[in-house]
Amino acid sequence: CQQIVTLTYPHIGSYGVNEEDVEATKVHAAGLIIKDLPVRRSNFRASLSLDDYLKREGTVAIAGIDTRRLTRVLRTTGAQNGCIATFAAGHVLTPADTAAAIARAQAAPDMAGQDLAQVVTVNQPYPWDETEWVLGSGYGRLAAADARFHVVAYDFGVKRNILRMLASRGCRVTVVPAKTPAADVLALQPDGIFLSNGPGDPQPCDYAIAAAATLILSG
Repeated sequence: CQQIVTLTYPHIGSYGVNEEDVEATKVHAAGLIIKDLPVRRSNFRASLSLDDYLKREGTVAIAGIDTRRLTRVLRTTGAQNGCIATFAAGHVLTPADTAAAIARAQAAPDMAGQDLAQVVTVNQPYPWDETEWVLGSGYGRLAAADARFHVVAYDFGVKRNILRMLASRGCRVTVVPAKTPAADVLALQPDGIFLSNGPGDPQPCDYAIAAAATLILSG
């Protein structure tokens, strides 16, 4: 969310995209940087190429970048502002184009202090019972009779497969918005509480910190 993602593995897109394995309702990343985009996908579950998927999602991406070198820079200097610029076919890059891209990158807001959990979280609580994918049968459903535990999952940017893994282990899951008060969660009488990962800086998420403290003290 509001961040460009880079991947160090050189070939991205070899397997294409499988709609069943999408981890969120939409692509939240602002852009994607990769080394090489294969011209063909090869996987029996693939329904789209990575290129077509990103176009459908309206997500800009760039290939041909030395992502391992970029990763070393980021590892040493920390996250940096960046800009992916697009031009019409046949356009010859000019110094003015480069200067404009640099200016846009420099004008981007710093990630420090940004509460992006509220951007990606859900608006309303919802139940989750889908289990992990199994070859030959696909995804399953946790039967009510097989649910041994009730877990409340805070959505700060949760990945669907984490929820599937909980369901596969006998957990009936209730997903709640990031700003759900601890009292509302405790009222559900859960056996466990899961705090998901998410984008941005955790420091401004004072509501999450307060809820976590209350839940821990509740025993």
